[in-house]
Amino acid sequence: MSAGAAKIPVTVAEVTPVNELVTRFRFVRRDGGPMPTFSGGAHTVVEMNDQDRVRRNPYSIMSDPADPRGYSISIRRDDTGRGGSLFMHRHVRPGMEMVISNPVNLFALDLRARKHLLLAGGIGITPFLAQIKQLSAMNGNFELHYSARTPSLASYADELVANYRSRVHIYHDDRGEMIDLPGLLDGQPLGTHVYVCGPKGMIAWVRKTAAALGWPRESIHHEEFLAPASGKPFEVMLARSNKVIQVGEHQSLLEAIEAAGVEAPYLCRGGACGQCETDVLEYDGTFLHKDHWLTPAQCAGGDKIMPCVSRFEGKTLVLDR
Repeated sequence: MSAGAAKIPVTVAEVTPVNELVTRFRFVRRDGGPMPTFSGGAHTVVEMNDQDRVRRNPYSIMSDPADPRGYSISIRRDDTGRGGSLFMHRHVRPGMEMVISNPVNLFALDLRARKHLLLAGGIGITPFLAQIKQLSAMNGNFELHYSARTPSLASYADELVANYRSRVHIYHDDRGEMIDLPGLLDGQPLGTHVYVCGPKGMIAWVRKTAAALGWPRESIHHEEFLAPASGKPFEVMLARSNKVIQVGEHQSLLEAIEAAGVEAPYLCRGGACGQCETDVLEYDGTFLHKDHWLTPAQCAGGDKIMPCVSRFEGKTLVLDR
């Protein structure tokens, strides 16, 4: 078993369609005990036994951090993805036994902030649902701006507006509505922190705009779990394990390492946490770095790789694993 976060045997308690693309899943412990505590912004890695392979995908926990009875996640179906969301939508039913990881938080609220400005796009609303519950319980100052393609795909928008009214602002792409980001950022009080979760383009837009307006880098928080890219198959030598493995076209390097029975650490499996960083001992070829973790200098140096999302093309790749 790979050395990720500690595992929790769970039962699927509820499967609830939210809209045509999104379904909510609720997990409870098989032993009936309380779930580990977590804070808003945390995620869990869900293990899926999909025929001859084990998929492990991270999903934000959207339920109330004050409720230890179970965890809820919402998953958007991706018909062109690698298969994890399709497995959850097609095969997971109430009563099914699964395994999830202990919660890990790479997108935590900075509780020193005087105000929390939350910017969500599409399914990126999920971590904010837990953060808003946490902030409400502590009378925290927050404001949510949530952009979705259409009203029908704005998951949980009606609930958020009903519960938090003037603090929630909804935008619909099909109506030409858009967040006035420069104006919004320019009008915030000193001590505000910004949090963004959504499509890659939205995250880049927020970070670039905030930097141009002089916002401190440490005041801008973002979360984006990258899906491993497909690519040409390649061969890898694992030096410490004395194994040669093949990485398939639709398989990540991390998945191939795990399939060979070699332990590899992970927390997010999405190129963000740095836990799976691996030393490269020898190579002849080109790295396809896809992570958020390595610096440009490290990518150019050729002595590190993040096997959760990055790939390789060439003749020789030897890793310290």
